[in-house]
Amino acid sequence: MYAYIIRRLALVVPTLFGIMVINFLVIQAAPGGPVEQMIAQITHTGVEATARVSGSMDGGEISNLANPGANISASSSNSKYRGAQGLPPEMIAQIEKQFGFDKPIHERFWFMIGNYVRFDFGQSFFRDTDVFDLVLEKMPVSISLGIWTTLLVYLISIPLGIRKAVADGSRFDMWSSGVVIIGNAIPGFLFAILLIVVFAGGRYLDWFPLRGLTSSNWGDLSTFSQVTDYFWHIALPVFSMVIGGFASLTMLTKNSFLEEINKQYVVTARAKGLRERNVLYGHVFRNAMLIVIAGFPSAFIGILFTGSLLTEIIFSLDGLGLLGFEAAINRDYPVMFASLYFFTLLGLIMGIIGDVMYHIIDPRIDFESQEV
Repeated sequence: MYAYIIRRLALVVPTLFGIMVINFLVIQAAPGGPVEQMIAQITHTGVEATARVSGSMDGGEISNLANPGANISASSSNSKYRGAQGLPPEMIAQIEKQFGFDKPIHERFWFMIGNYVRFDFGQSFFRDTDVFDLVLEKMPVSISLGIWTTLLVYLISIPLGIRKAVADGSRFDMWSSGVVIIGNAIPGFLFAILLIVVFAGGRYLDWFPLRGLTSSNWGDLSTFSQVTDYFWHIALPVFSMVIGGFASLTMLTKNSFLEEINKQYVVTARAKGLRERNVLYGHVFRNAMLIVIAGFPSAFIGILFTGSLLTEIIFSLDGLGLLGFEAAINRDYPVMFASLYFFTLLGLIMGIIGDVMYHIIDPRIDFESQEV
């Protein structure tokens, strides 16, 4: 097993490098980069960016340079940036230098990778904050959503899937399947909007807060009140994510149990006179739960970094999902690439942990003899 882990760890580097190369080229080719965002803000054209000009350019210099009657060069009409017509070339060059676009694309890439190896993600273009500190600041919100959602999904899906497998074809199996189908058909973000309308002051009840992870006076509350306030704020976001996540895992659990229940070793165990509960949880459970439990790391990553995006936006939770969304809108490349690098690395590591869990749950699974 150790040799397999070492091989998998060795593959992390080229895999991560390849992902970064592809995404770097795709994003560089996409229109509306940070330079164009800044130009849009200066000229008040297009979508207004949230950027602030820093460095060697102050507001007066921007005003003078952007003034159509001041220092306009005819050559600016040939600018490679949209909306740059009427701006002097020296201003465009200064903005490119501010964002590092005065260097060739390959130099920018290798400079970025060299910093990322040291976990130096640089500064956000539009927040004037270190990217690493920014990610750490937003992490608690997303981790809260990810942990509670994953735990609740597993706590609901595994018992329900086992019960459905044991009672396959019964009335309980049929009506619970209807609930599962509805839960799987309704998108999580749509259910989140429904919860807001019904329970968060949208139209009917005003039982739950609409934004934030805690109240503004959270620091002044007692320990018990802080815990209560925390769960009060996170109840609706987590519930909306659980609805969309438990359906597929429930059916996976049921199908896994049905497959194992019909195998010969289960028939033999029953023939020996073992109680049904001992057969179910002493023999079937370990084999049936192999796929379900071993997939916990990847399920957590999926919920943490993808499933929470729309939920954070809808409930105004200042987490990684909302951070990534704003970074994409503003073309904040340091935040975008740092998030991609960090999350991809974590996902690759979680994949290895998932394989290790397979071996721990069932030692008969031997990865040593398999080629990566």
